[in-house]
Amino acid sequence: MPTQISASAVTKSYAGRTVLDGVSCAFSAGERAGIVGENGSGKTTLLRLFTGQEKPDQGEIVVHAEGGVGHLAQEERLPPALTVQQVIDGALRELRDMEHRLRVLEAAISETDAAGRPSPNSRKAQGEYGELLTAFELRGGYEAEARVERALHGLGLGVLSRERTVGGLSGGERVRLRLAALLAASPEVLLLDEPTNHLDDAALRWLEDHLRTRRGTTVAVSHDRAFLERVATTLWEVDADRHQVVRYGNGYAGYLAEKAAARRRWAEAHERWRAEAERLRETAATTARRVAPGRAMKDGNKMAYDRAAGRVQQSVAGRVRNAEERLRRLLADPVPPSPVPLRFSAALSGSGLRGTVLDAENISVRGRLALTDLTVAAGERLLVTGPNGAGKSTLLDVLAGRAEPDTGRISRRGRIGHLSQEPESAAAAGVSLLHAYAQGRPGPVEEHAERLLSLGLFAAERLEVPVARLSTGQRQRLALARLVTEPVDVLLLDEPTNHLSPALVEELEEALEAYDGALVVVSHDRRLRQRWRGAHLALEGKAPLPLGAADDRSCP
Repeated sequence: MPTQISASAVTKSYAGRTVLDGVSCAFSAGERAGIVGENGSGKTTLLRLFTGQEKPDQGEIVVHAEGGVGHLAQEERLPPALTVQQVIDGALRELRDMEHRLRVLEAAISETDAAGRPSPNSRKAQGEYGELLTAFELRGGYEAEARVERALHGLGLGVLSRERTVGGLSGGERVRLRLAALLAASPEVLLLDEPTNHLDDAALRWLEDHLRTRRGTTVAVSHDRAFLERVATTLWEVDADRHQVVRYGNGYAGYLAEKAAARRRWAEAHERWRAEAERLRETAATTARRVAPGRAMKDGNKMAYDRAAGRVQQSVAGRVRNAEERLRRLLADPVPPSPVPLRFSAALSGSGLRGTVLDAENISVRGRLALTDLTVAAGERLLVTGPNGAGKSTLLDVLAGRAEPDTGRISRRGRIGHLSQEPESAAAAGVSLLHAYAQGRPGPVEEHAERLLSLGLFAAERLEVPVARLSTGQRQRLALARLVTEPVDVLLLDEPTNHLSPALVEELEEALEAYDGALVVVSHDRRLRQRWRGAHLALEGKAPLPLGAADDRSCP
């Protein structure tokens, strides 16, 4: 297949912070590619480079797309005065301009001279008409209006009046309207940044089916593992630490399989390194002991005996030096052990902790959390769901003791660990990653390096990087590292799959499966929710706002 999008040795930095460093990649025509990686790794930057909205500091971006490039950006804002119909008209403007030009050319083609023969203008118009008609048909120009209807209905906007203004729509409706208009325009290349945000299950299924069957190339940045599994034929991972992009074939399953294989290869390489180091140590030690033991003097010729002994000792010394030099080089370039799997441990495992560990009755927070009751027993699992603004994060803050309820009572037993939706960094501003990890823990800071490195969440060269220079995903890895290395009896996790790479999310889920303490999780992650085995609390209502407060919350 011909290459449609390519990046060659592309480097991009912002305010001295490198995001992409010498990245090269290529996307084939018709490819359905998923771009994955933790938040802040450079996924959105890569899409903006492909659209031309950003220019690389170094390197080259080439895009071949005669049928146009469409881009769904995360932060794009539609003018609030526009109507739904005007948004759709704007997306279809290019197709409608092509259709209008075809009508003009058709009229020109019918022109004749005085003798009834095609005029020169007619012959010229015929050539342009053929090329334009081919492009129009390839773009599905005649089906544009039908695509508008299918996209609006598929994304849950079928009953939306075309006269409604954008300012009167919820945040989720605005995103879905932009997506519907983009899909109706049917560009040859689709660049989508988190397209599954704000979609319900029915809309998600429709979008996945549409992308699987559409002609053209699709490149989608996504953290939605279920979406990637259904849609992507290839995955490209943006590495936040090395600022590189790595390709994985065979979709999401191939990505996970190659990640697992890479860890096995790492473990095997370490074992070979360790075995070779041990062999060289043994070779140096045993060779040094072998100085012609028990060798008898012949013919009483002491001088000859001594000369031979000297040669033997020189040979032995040379072999010892050779082995020691090879050992020195080997130890200078060590292969570290492969990371240990993430594991959460309960502080009071085996201590007999039983019964209720969290008990909340009639708790509420004005404007943030409606009246809520819950009870969580030791070892129990609870999934909390609900629309934006229902108070899920507030509930976890109250359970963790980080916020006080305005009404009700709450009791807690055991040690509580809390992973916030947004990683905290203000307290660690200017402090190195290692210092932030060791904060509040006994012993010198340097003593904690080995434990942190054993998790495989950071390379050794990252330990002295200031927390202020870490990406959002890297800060979340830091918070996760602190959480898994402190035993707790109750884990409160607020959107734990946010900000992290899919491979790390899979490992996190395995760690949660093995955890025997109480677990409360807030998550919108479809794959996590599908696999959930435990109780479920759905927060549905919005809390009353204080008198005079404006409600600017929206939910999809």
